[in-house]
Amino acid sequence: MPRRHQSGELDWTGRITKQGDGTVRKLLYEAANSILTRSLETLALKTWAMKIAKRRGLKKACAALARRLAVIMHAMLGDGTLFQA
Repeated sequence: MPRRHQSGELDWTGRITKQGDGTVRKLLYEAANSILTRSLETLALKTWAMKIAKRRGLKKACAALARRLAVIMHAMLGDGTLFQA
């Protein structure tokens, strides 16, 4: 979760924080790592994360993919839909 700073008209986001359940964070990171390093399928999420990996490195891409997975799962829980790759 990115840290958010707000003051008057200024609004900026900072680095990713370590808030929340540590076990869930680790599991999301492992899932993202598996998608990036072990998956042989061409998934849209993997393609997106590999573009980030070329610019920023594999670890940051893995963290970005873990966050994206968390956002997707949160939306799925909210409206009861199934995951569609």
